[in-house]
Amino acid sequence: MARKLVDAISDVCRTEHYAYRTEETYLKWIKRFIAFHGNKHPREMGADEAQDFLTHLAVQRKVSASSQNQALSAILFLYKKVLDIELPWMVDVVRAKRSRRVPVVLTRAEVQKVLACMSGNAWLMASLCYGSGLRLVECLRLRIKDVDFEYLQITVRDGKGSKDRVTVLPEQLIPAIERQMDDVRRLMEKDIALGRNGVSLPGAIDRKIRNASHSWPWQYLFPSSKRPVSTSARRRIRSATPSQRICSKEAATFAPFRNCSATPTSRPRRSTRTS
Repeated sequence: MARKLVDAISDVCRTEHYAYRTEETYLKWIKRFIAFHGNKHPREMGADEAQDFLTHLAVQRKVSASSQNQALSAILFLYKKVLDIELPWMVDVVRAKRSRRVPVVLTRAEVQKVLACMSGNAWLMASLCYGSGLRLVECLRLRIKDVDFEYLQITVRDGKGSKDRVTVLPEQLIPAIERQMDDVRRLMEKDIALGRNGVSLPGAIDRKIRNASHSWPWQYLFPSSKRPVSTSARRRIRSATPSQRICSKEAATFAPFRNCSATPTSRPRRSTRTS
């Protein structure tokens, strides 16, 4: 895919305030759509080519209904928002069938057993996700200012649908969070002493608030342990993959599988209780 088209897609996503993960997903599907038709430019294609690609996903690739809908949204975004072309509705697309499987849900006792097998930041993040009803990415994006010990609440910024919300902070986790904040403070002081550029910031905060990247409220609760490659690089959040692997491994031990299609990564029911 031409670099000019990639830049145009990114520019529109930023202008429309799409989440970065949405931008990544749309780019992935648009690249697959163009590659499927021999790298033809989207202006040389239209509804028929989009229909063929979506049908291919359902029939040959056997993707889920949600994946096919993602691809459809990405293609419609490309034509309507980026290329300013209105595609006719594609009535002949073979739609992927939605699954009707019953999800596997861990009991409270099973969740406690899973948490008991974890330690360190992985345990704290899993406990926060379970006790506060956070998505993993929302937990990783938490900043010091988002945790309110006085009101026992957590403010989730830019959650799903670019919406903020307030959720509960389990009182049992306060000592562990305070210890984690002490580690974050030491890491922040080390970065300042070495002349590093602080943490990454959303939007135009860097221009509006002087030295915000080095200020305590804007530090990540779970910053990446990797050292920035240069003094100008910003410290970001830690990767979600290790925590996902740990949760999947431990949940597989206790999950009550009722059919062969169940997966150990099914989300547990949300509760304010933790181990």
